[in-house]
Amino acid sequence: MSIRLARPEDSAALLSIYSQYIRTPITFEYDLPTQEEFAQRISSTLEHYPYLVWEEKGALLGYAYAHPEREREAYQFNSELSIYLDRAASGRGIGRRLYSALMDLLVLQGVKTAYGVVTDPNPASEGLHQSLGFRRVGLHRNTGFKDGKWYDVIWFEKDLAPYIPDPTPVIPFPQLYDQAVADVLSRHSL
Repeated sequence: MSIRLARPEDSAALLSIYSQYIRTPITFEYDLPTQEEFAQRISSTLEHYPYLVWEEKGALLGYAYAHPEREREAYQFNSELSIYLDRAASGRGIGRRLYSALMDLLVLQGVKTAYGVVTDPNPASEGLHQSLGFRRVGLHRNTGFKDGKWYDVIWFEKDLAPYIPDPTPVIPFPQLYDQAVADVLSRHSL
């Protein structure tokens, strides 16, 4: 049972997990992407941020990744996190381990603030964020329309590192020292 970096060839297994949510308001995407589109998402994310999977006996049971919270350069010190677990694997602490590893890697990159964006209601995700020290900072009312209904979105925020004057630019994920990444992944695996 371990956390490792996602690979484009994981796209079929990760799509199988994501497909469990596509007809729910947990994701605001209307249609399931193709395997090729999903593989490209993994590749493009890994160019800048961590993309992690939880693997047990060769099966992938969940994944989490970071992406820009906003596009302008001044926002580079923030990152939005996303996580999806196979429904059969929920409640086992996998989400906590994936999110914790993800945040530790973001700290190595120089990210200062992590954000979680959660469709309301989603008690499992709300609980995960709160248990990891995120604080609720806002509610966007009627911000997403899916399956004939408007949904609110809760914003959660967590400080990851001190806000120092003259911070160095965020390091792209592939430039992190391999051993430092391996140490983080090992620390959060079972």
